[in-house]
Amino acid sequence: MSPPDPSPNAALSPSFREVYDEFFPFVWRSLRRLGVRDADAEDTAQEVFLVVHRRLCEFDGRAKLSTWLFRICMRVASDHQRRAHVRREVSDAMPGSELSDPAPDAETQTVNKDALRMLEVALFKMDLDARAVFALFELEGMSGADVAASLEIPIGTVHSRLRRAREVFFRTLARARREQGRSVASEGA
Repeated sequence: MSPPDPSPNAALSPSFREVYDEFFPFVWRSLRRLGVRDADAEDTAQEVFLVVHRRLCEFDGRAKLSTWLFRICMRVASDHQRRAHVRREVSDAMPGSELSDPAPDAETQTVNKDALRMLEVALFKMDLDARAVFALFELEGMSGADVAASLEIPIGTVHSRLRRAREVFFRTLARARREQGRSVASEGA
């Protein structure tokens, strides 16, 4: 008796190790941008990769692997936020520590941390749907069509959510600049 035929997708699917090695940074960034706190990101990323391990054989290649992974990240982040509420925890999407790249000098490092903090504040103020579109389009560089496919929404919805997210982003940026200007003015007085 011969072994059962492997699924037709088995030859097309990458190994779990290949997916993990290549996409862990993408999953980590996606979870953080979807509101998962830094302290919870490792456990939540593990949850994502447990789903990936279970369902990788079902990946059919019709969409990009990153698109499929982002949908899993969306579900896991949403579930995580729901569970935080049940546990009576405050799901503060604001991280305890920034994930900026190490900088060669203190001034550059401070500027990078401030910019990252501003981005995180803006992302925190967006609803999850707008945040997802903004993260994929503006931060991951996906096209509108890829974002629509990734989130399984019409392209018009992508455009409206992106517009809404950009409004929040620019309003947050303007507010931060005004506050920074007041801070500098009060130091000079």
